[in-house]
Amino acid sequence: MANKPQPQQQNLKLNIAPDVAQGTYSNLVVISHTPAEVVLDFAQMLPGTEGATIRQRIIMNPIHAKRTLAALNDNIKKYEQQFGTIEEPRMPLPDGTVPYDILGKA
Repeated sequence: MANKPQPQQQNLKLNIAPDVAQGTYSNLVVISHTPAEVVLDFAQMLPGTEGATIRQRIIMNPIHAKRTLAALNDNIKKYEQQFGTIEEPRMPLPDGTVPYDILGKA
């Protein structure tokens, strides 16, 4: 068998517009999908306001969404190796007890 040439990794040069470089803060993401697309709505939910405001909508195909998930998982592992485990916050009830985390798990 002949050895197949390995594809060379290319460096991608990314340019960022000044208005995009500042970023957008989000503390909530709503994810939906169709057979052809995955839609991520990044929103801000602030104290004293009613509801949340969607600040950015990202639409991608399912293959790219799966690759993004893998890259995010890899980056979270690297972050936790460097800075420690990310703990899920627990939501206090009005009486101060904390029976559930923000994902609704006991």
